[in-house]
Parts: sequence; structure tokens; C-alpha cells
Amino acid sequence: MPSTDLPPLELTGAGLTPEAIVRVARGPTPVALHPDAVARIEGGRAVVERYLAEGREAYGLSTGLGARVGVRLPETDLADFSLQTVRGRANAVGPRLPAEAVRATMLVRANGIASGGSGARPAVAEALVALLNERVHPVVPEIGSIGAGDLCVLAHVGLALLGEGEAETGGDVLPAHEALERAGLVPLALAPKDGLALINATAASAACGALALADARELLEAAQVAAALAFEGFRANLSPIDARVAEARPAPGQVACADGLRALLAGGALARPDAARRLQDPLSFRCVSQVHGSLAAALDLLAAALEPELNGSGDNPLVLVDAAEILSTGNFHAPALALAADAVALGLAQVGNLAAARSARLLVESLTGLPANLASPGTTGAGLAPLLKVADALAAEIVHAAASTCIGGRAASDAVEDDSTGSLLATRRLAGMLERLRLLLALQLVVAWRAVELARPEPLGRGTAAAHAVVSDLVAALDADRPLGADVERVAAEALASGRLLAAVRGALQLN
Repeated sequence: MPSTDLPPLELTGAGLTPEAIVRVARGPTPVALHPDAVARIEGGRAVVERYLAEGREAYGLSTGLGARVGVRLPETDLADFSLQTVRGRANAVGPRLPAEAVRATMLVRANGIASGGSGARPAVAEALVALLNERVHPVVPEIGSIGAGDLCVLAHVGLALLGEGEAETGGDVLPAHEALERAGLVPLALAPKDGLALINATAASAACGALALADARELLEAAQVAAALAFEGFRANLSPIDARVAEARPAPGQVACADGLRALLAGGALARPDAARRLQDPLSFRCVSQVHGSLAAALDLLAAALEPELNGSGDNPLVLVDAAEILSTGNFHAPALALAADAVALGLAQVGNLAAARSARLLVESLTGLPANLASPGTTGAGLAPLLKVADALAAEIVHAAASTCIGGRAASDAVEDDSTGSLLATRRLAGMLERLRLLLALQLVVAWRAVELARPEPLGRGTAAAHAVVSDLVAALDADRPLGADVERVAAEALASGRLLAAVRGALQLN
């Protein structure tokens, strides 16, 4: 195991949070199975062994899968069937999941097995933990799940555990058996039920959702900062974020977002009575707390949908340890997760559209009293007007990706599997949307920074002053037209993705 002084995250089958997933997926936090979890796994396995000894029928243990549920398997074939279950479903295609998503997926599946309901042997969960700790990452194509379990995607994780397929370690992509050998690991031998336990769950869907949730929450906070800095440059009317206005119709998330905007602007000239230029501003300024609040509410919905996926037993069949029974289930189906991810996608699109519109309004001389297009006074340059094309292009990509995924029912396996949720598509597409929204917010920060530079409002709010200082450090003075895409990308990477902007603002507001 790579050396680290950090205490391990102990998997118990419960209590796994998106924040913990981020620490393991993106950082050096090691993982361990809690002794109580090992005992639960052993209890579930004992039920499986009892069924095998008594010749009792259970789906996927003594029978075929899907439409072949009526086929009884010979006892001598059960271990080989577990192996073929993995090999026969490692059919995913397309771009490979990032290593952080693969790590999150293995963590979620290990925690699911830790609950005891899978009937797998402890060796299966231990093998997943070993891959995490030794930083061996199966190569997993991202396309192949319809959200009725992530079988064809998770099978690639199982394949690497067998020493088959490919895995990345230390930056090298190797045949999986070589990657295991380099890490001092040996291929896993599967027993009956182990193969199905590895693949018949929503671990990839939940893992991608957890990473997206963590990123989206930070990006919503950044969107608040970008909007507040735009308020400063526009000299916006703050009456729409007055606490009394928000409380008059407290739509989900609205009160908290209005409070946050006021905190960012507190201590500045704009918060003074009669500081606004206009009695009533465009909707892109007037309705920020409502739109940002709706995304906050959607993120809460996603968090609620993720909790049982991260900490429950999504197995089919499910082993009930206390009752010593194995029952067929539909727990691998995740329509609530897909629905919540769709809601987040739509919320991101709304926030993106508002950011693009607000950037455009900052360039209108009749609204701001500033030079047209925020060009340098006395010049005939285009100023920031060409950036609006980029803003619209980014907003269009975000909106396009927001199409619903959770209502596309498709049939498979002789129509036995006659519904799907699209949960993996729903959650993994969020990463690309967030990347584009990050660029769009960086663009808005550049435009708002330029407006503040020209308007020179004194003083800025405590939070907006900190944001302005960060952007000023990354964007050179604009005395004449020049390429600005690199500035936008620099702000996206060095202010937003790095966490520098939020750290500066939180420090100014004395927040943790």
C-alpha cells in the first residue's frame, strides 16, 4: 500500500457520504473493512452456502440470468458460471471512465457488499479494497448500462480482479494481470454468487452521482460569487434579495441563496440605500436567488436519492442474513437517482442560461452607463462583445446535455428486462455539464471584473472584493482588443477548479 499518514475510511455498509467518496476517489485516503462488516459479509455468505448445500433454488445462484431464469444449473458448473457471468458481460464500449470515477465505483460497491446482502465472500470486498489502496484502476468503458443495474460496466471491474482486461497503475495502462503483479496482488478466484455480486448493482451510477454532487455544490457557491461581482459592475438593485422579499414567497433554496448574495455584498457601497442605477433590473439580475435556489433544491434531491444507493443493498437476489433467505428483488433499479440527476441537469442549465444573459447585459451601455461592450474608453475596439458568442456556445452545450434520461424505457433479454432508468447516463453526463458551466462562470467573472474595473464602485463588498482580487491576479489589464479565451480558461482552472476563489471569499467572510 502506498504510504500515507491518513487514517483509513472504514466501510461498514452504512454512513458512506459523497464527501468521503471524494476523499478516496481524488486523494490518498486509504480504505479498510470494519470488522463488523466482515462479520456481516460472512453471515450473508453462510446463507448462500446453506442454499448450495441444500440444493435450494435462488436466482443467479442455481439458475441462469435474465430470460434464462428457468434454466437450472448443474452443481458442478456453479463456480464456472460465476466466472462466465463476469466475462460474458464485460461488453461496455466508448471512452474510458476517469480513474477517479472508477475508484469511486469500487468504493461504492465494496460498501454495498459490506452490508451483507450480496452473499459474496469477504475476499471479494477485500479485493476491491486492495485495488483502491494499491491504486490499481481497472480500465472501464463508460457506455453499456441502461440503469437496470450497471452490469456491463461493472463487469470490467470484475474482469480486472480476475487478472483479465486492462488496468492503470502508476500512470501506465497494462494487462490487468501485470498491474496486479506490480502491486503485489493476485487474481481473485470466484465462487458461486461472487460474479453476480460484483456486477449487479448501481455502483457506477451512484459513484458518478456522488462526485457530481460534490462538484456541483462548490460550483453553485462559485455561481453566487460570480453573480455578486456582476451586481457590483452593473450596480444592480438589491431589493430582490432583501430578506423580506425572499421570505414573502420562500421557494426552495431561495432564502439561503438570497442570504448568501447579501453576505457577499455586505460592507460595500451597493448595499447602501439608493445605490442602484435602476428601479428594476433585467431578470438575469432580479431572479438570481430563485434560479440558484432551484439548483440548490435539486442538489438536495440528488443527495437524498444517493444515500440509499451508497449505503443499501441493491443486489438481486438479496440475501437476508437474519431470516436466512435469498429473495429476488428490483433493488438494482434506480429511477429516483436518475430522476434527481435529471433535475440537477436542468438546474445547471437554468444557472448557465442566467449567467450568459447577465454577461450580455453587462455589455449594454444604456443599462450600465459604462462604455459599450466594456471596451477601453476612446477606442473603437470590440471589447468583450466576442466573448458573448462563447458564452452562448457554452450555454447551448449545457442545455443540450440537460435532456431527460430517465423516461427512455427500452426492453432487453426477451422483454423480461422491460424497463430502464438511464441512471448511469444521467449521472455521468453531469461531469461534462459542470466542466462547461465552470468555463461559463469563469467567463462571467472576467466580464464582471472588467465592468468593476470601469465602474470603480467604492467600496466593494467583503466577498466581492476578495473575488475581484483573485480575478485581477489572473487577468491582465485590457487596454486594447486581444485574445481572451486563455484568460477565461485560466480563471476556470486557477480560480474555480483549484478552489482558490472560494477559499479567498470564505476567508473574507470568515467561513470555513
